[in-house]
Amino acid sequence: MTEKEYLVGLYAFTLFGPKRLDLLLSFFGSAKNIWNINKKELINIGLSENMVSKFFFHKKKFDFKNYFQKLKKLSINVISYKEDEYPKNLLGLEDAPTILYIKGKILETDIKSIAVVGTRKNTLYGETIARMFTKDLVKAGFTIVSGLARGIDTLAHKTTLEEKGRTIAVLGCGLDQVYPPENSYLADLIIKNGAVISEYPLGYQIKASNFVNRNRIISGISKATLVIEGAEKSGTLLTASQAAVQGKTVYAVPGDVRSFLSAAPHFLIRNGAILVRSAKDIIDDNV
Repeated sequence: MTEKEYLVGLYAFTLFGPKRLDLLLSFFGSAKNIWNINKKELINIGLSENMVSKFFFHKKKFDFKNYFQKLKKLSINVISYKEDEYPKNLLGLEDAPTILYIKGKILETDIKSIAVVGTRKNTLYGETIARMFTKDLVKAGFTIVSGLARGIDTLAHKTTLEEKGRTIAVLGCGLDQVYPPENSYLADLIIKNGAVISEYPLGYQIKASNFVNRNRIISGISKATLVIEGAEKSGTLLTASQAAVQGKTVYAVPGDVRSFLSAAPHFLIRNGAILVRSAKDIIDDNV
């Protein structure tokens, strides 16, 4: 088998995660070496016996041939961080995914991208702002990145497609499923003029902790992140904070001071995010 195939098999064991896998690759030299290592050597470098036992169970049940046949049947491409197709904006990030699953295509021009994120329960104001900003960003040649979630994410993807632009959706589950399920048709449209991507293997189900990992890819694959509406405690703030940690610019649209959905953008503005009134403010920063 190829080194890439071994890498896919390793990354399908999600307990390792990108940081630990990167350390293992540095220590053992290749994915093939890690796959064929004995239990004692893994325990000796600091992995718990429980994790090692789970890894060996994973190795026993993982069927490489069947797995890659499924990928082909579902038209899913898989790329590693060493390949030219790997998104350039992700390179160099501390916790960048080792591999990515892709339906559709990521182009070199997608390096010019903006993440548009916000609440799942947007107001009419939020919808108006999301459509207005997205429309103008698409006209300026930006690829729009979001998470296919209900609310602002869905509006950003739909508006991009309506304007014949490119959009990338990052999922928190395997690409053999779509969450939320009502956006399955939208995902199919995105694949035709952009990409749906995930770091998770086939069959990996959605759960709350996945969204934190997904959000770092949304911000990481983008040049900057735009926040439109969000509650005081929300995933929107997590995406923005990850963007800041990654050294990416965070923009926020102010909202109605009476609305609880203004809490996230107003908090970000008070803490250093750039207040924007139109897409031109973002475009002028990123030409």
